[in-house]
Amino acid sequence: MIAAGAIPASRRSPGGSVNSSEPSAAPTMVAPRYRVPPHGAGQRIGLFGGTFDPPHEAHLGASLLALKRLRLDRVWWLVTPGNPLKDTSGLAPLDERVASARALARDPRIEVTGVEAEIGVRYSYDTIRYLVSHCPGVHFVWIMGADNLRSFHRWQKWRRIAETVPIAVVDRLGPSLYAAGSVTAQALGRHRIRENAAASLPGRRPPAWVFLHGLKSPLSSTALRAVRQSQKRRQTGGRI
Repeated sequence: MIAAGAIPASRRSPGGSVNSSEPSAAPTMVAPRYRVPPHGAGQRIGLFGGTFDPPHEAHLGASLLALKRLRLDRVWWLVTPGNPLKDTSGLAPLDERVASARALARDPRIEVTGVEAEIGVRYSYDTIRYLVSHCPGVHFVWIMGADNLRSFHRWQKWRRIAETVPIAVVDRLGPSLYAAGSVTAQALGRHRIRENAAASLPGRRPPAWVFLHGLKSPLSSTALRAVRQSQKRRQTGGRI
C-alpha cells in the first residue's frame, strides 16, 4: 500500500533515491459511459425521464406525439438510476434498461441516455438545471404522462421545474380523468396554453404548459414490472 503523496517503490533506485530516468505513468482517465446527446443552439428538445423498466410502446407513442405536436427536433429519453418516489429494489440494471430503450426507440430523433447516473443526480430538477446550464441556447420541454401530473406536487422542487422549462403533459387512459384536478394543474392553471398553440410551447418563457390529447395508452412500466416480478415468483416458488 502506498501512502498518499509517496513515490512508488518501482521508481526508487536501490539506494532509495528517486529514479528520475523512468518516465512517470500518465494518469488514467475513465471515459464516461453516458454523455449528454448531441445538440445545438436553437434546437427544440423534449426531455422524457423515467425508469423505462421496461420501456414500452406508450413511451414511443408519447414521444412521437410530442415531436409532432410541439414541433421538436429531438426527444431525449433520460433513463434514471431510480425514481426517489418509487420502490427501486426490483429494477433491472441501468445498462440493460438503456439497451432495451434504444432497441424500442427506432427513430433517429429519439436519443436514449443514462446521463443522470454519470452526473450523479437523483432528482429531475437537478437534471434539468444541469442540462439547461450545459446546453446554452437549447429550448427544452419537459414531457410527462398525465399520471405524473397527478403526483407532480410531490416531486422535489416541482415549482422550480415549472419555472425552469415549459411542460407538456401527454394524455393517458384513466389518469387523464383526474389529472386536471390535481394540485399542480390547479396551481399552474393560469399558465396553461391552448392545445392548438402547442407548437409555440418550446419558445415560451416558463412557467407554461400544455395538455396533449390523442395517445390514450393504458400501458405502464410500473404495471409491467409488477407482472414481471409476479412471473419470477411463480418460477422460483415465491423466491426472487
